[in-house]
Amino acid sequence: MRVPLSTYRLQITAEFDLAAAEGVLDYLTELGADWLYLSPLLAAEEGSDHGYDVIDHSRIDPVRGGAEALTRLAAAATDAGRGILVDVVPNHMGVATPHRNPWWWDLLRAGTASRYAEAFDVDWAATGDRILLPVLGDDADGQSELDRLEVVDDELRYYDKRFPLAPGSADDGAEARVVHSRQHYELVNWRRADAQLNYRRFFSVNTLAGLRVEVPWVFDESHREILRWVQDGLVQGLRVDHPDGLADPGGYLDRLRDATDGAYVLVEKILEGDEQLPTSWATAGTTGYDALGDFDRLLVDPAGQGALDALEARLQAEAVEPSRDAPASWADLVHARKRVIADHTLQAEVARLARLTPGGGGATAGATTVDALAELLACFPVYRSYLPVGIDELRHASAEAARHRPDLASEIVRLLPFLGDSGHPLAVRFQQTSGMVMAKGVEDTAYYRFSRLTSLNEVGADPGEFAVDAAEFHRRQQTRLATFPAAMTTLSTHDTKRSEDVRARISVLAEIPAEWESTLGTLRAAAPLGDAPFENLLWQAIVGSWPATPERLVAYAEKAAREAGTSTTWTDRNEEFETAMRALVTASFDDPVVTRTLTAIVDRVRGAGWSNALSNKLVQLTAPGVPDVYQGSELWDSSLVDPDNRRPVDYALRRDYLARVQGGWLPPVDETGAAKLLVTTRALRLRRDEPERFFRHSPVAAFGAAAEHVIAFDRGGAVTIATRLPLGLAAGGGWGDTTVVLAGEPVVDRLTGERYPGGVVSVSALLRRYPVALLVPADTADTAGTTRATDHEGVDHVR
Repeated sequence: MRVPLSTYRLQITAEFDLAAAEGVLDYLTELGADWLYLSPLLAAEEGSDHGYDVIDHSRIDPVRGGAEALTRLAAAATDAGRGILVDVVPNHMGVATPHRNPWWWDLLRAGTASRYAEAFDVDWAATGDRILLPVLGDDADGQSELDRLEVVDDELRYYDKRFPLAPGSADDGAEARVVHSRQHYELVNWRRADAQLNYRRFFSVNTLAGLRVEVPWVFDESHREILRWVQDGLVQGLRVDHPDGLADPGGYLDRLRDATDGAYVLVEKILEGDEQLPTSWATAGTTGYDALGDFDRLLVDPAGQGALDALEARLQAEAVEPSRDAPASWADLVHARKRVIADHTLQAEVARLARLTPGGGGATAGATTVDALAELLACFPVYRSYLPVGIDELRHASAEAARHRPDLASEIVRLLPFLGDSGHPLAVRFQQTSGMVMAKGVEDTAYYRFSRLTSLNEVGADPGEFAVDAAEFHRRQQTRLATFPAAMTTLSTHDTKRSEDVRARISVLAEIPAEWESTLGTLRAAAPLGDAPFENLLWQAIVGSWPATPERLVAYAEKAAREAGTSTTWTDRNEEFETAMRALVTASFDDPVVTRTLTAIVDRVRGAGWSNALSNKLVQLTAPGVPDVYQGSELWDSSLVDPDNRRPVDYALRRDYLARVQGGWLPPVDETGAAKLLVTTRALRLRRDEPERFFRHSPVAAFGAAAEHVIAFDRGGAVTIATRLPLGLAAGGGWGDTTVVLAGEPVVDRLTGERYPGGVVSVSALLRRYPVALLVPADTADTAGTTRATDHEGVDHVR
């Protein structure tokens, strides 16, 4: 198995297709990336900018370049010594436009007689062998929406939506409404989906229908083109999207291993706390969200937790209705939001579980069973189990559910044997459903309601964990190296709520919680919204991404507020609140009090945020695992949640900076972000070109008054030195007598070209120019990659 030394993620779209990827291959090679890491390539819904809504598994999307473009890119990558990793989507297909998806179209036309009835995860019996399609609008003018149907060219039309007709169902010339009643599908109001839908979705997205890849022929036909890429040597690795949605993730990975002759495979799996990826899985590891959480928390000041906890408690108490209690903790908030999701957004999925429960029938018994299943889902501590792996989590959820709801204890006890039986249909589907409840309740809701320090509210991370110290960080890296050394690590992805640099700046607030509380008070008074936690979250996003444009900030505010669901929602928008929210964003640019206050806090945290960002980048790029660089993040990235993080990347600017850096320029740490590109290229090139320097993870001891501000580790021939808590470091007078103990031989900093004696070395000297250093033995250093500075302009970092 060929394993990448690093990857660089590219979002392949109509605007940046495979030919464009080939066009930046030389730049990425010069930057130091080992493999290209591509978003999904198969034919997707028209206008899709992400590719996760596949409509045809048999071909590469023409708008993304088609098969010939992949062949050309693969040949160029091979010539350059690069590999290719591609994102694949086995869990679901896009069904927003049925006539574009041959499988879905046939299913709707023939119903249970369709060959593809076995491919899609439909509960036909629940609705009389008809599949519900929640596409009808609200009956605004008193006319039934079904009266708007038309029969046109052997199709049923609803405005621009097209649906197939069952053979012979319209031959008698009946009116459209009657013809509709004869179909294998039923068009219903979109609001009925959450309660009544009878096909598995991706989370709560009605237009993404679940596939049953556990069926051998479904796997074969949905993967034939993907496997061709691997077998023909076009791609060297696969990244599996959302394995938690599959009935048997382990079995799927076994089939993928066998079909690819053991190619490099990663899984997009979110781990909770100390949860470990099943070692039985045929995978090199996760896509790195677990590592992201560790990197971020290393840069958070634990001393700020008490003050920010107190602020959050006051804001939450202010936000709730007088008759309700604010959640006492992050864990309480998670439970509450997961229960709401199980009761409402995913009500249909929970009802389907109840229908699979032996003895769960009958009106009263059915309601009790649904209630107990919903409570178990709300209490489940991880995304899902993989029975028998995870049986302890199921028992934990059972105990917690009974504690929360003693009235359900007997029903929970009754359900437990079925839920713990890996072969029982209820257990299989419960495992598929628990991850959906977690994702919707936590990532898409609670993350937008918990505002304590929003840099911690990131995919795969636990906002309840505030910070980790250096010792704990090193322990986790050693565990990673010992268990899944070829797993990916990341800082930013297409799914992160905030980019790495936005989070790095927001984390600085933990060092100055009193200043932030005062600032927030001024901002809230000047531009009030009436939703205290959301105001805290939104102002942190504005500070973290500043200077973002008004358009970007408004788009973020609207999405965040609707996801939070406290003052407005996607389906019931509060226009008064949203108008005030847009006015808040406008005030950031034209209200004197707001702009003055905002400028002051941004100035206060900007330099420390840059320091955090450089430290985070170097640590991630040199720590155990396969580091990924998300497109464009070699410069400062102020992106917020998607689609903001999928904006076009200016590669011409990056080429210019890279050429200057390779020519010896040591850029200052300033708004250009060129210093980050310097760190990125030096670290990537060292990992790719001298991999023998990265085989262990050993903490490097620091001594002196500021030792707690040092992050230092030896990978076996490369030593990383980085700064943490920079404001506290400055307040304490800088590095002073702080030293690190290195091997007794001279070293050179690959970032600056500066040479230092071995042994006990002053941190002030090492970090004179930048808040980070990357050291290798001087007698083996490649001086071509570490040209001495020709431009000594720079930022006067804390000494």
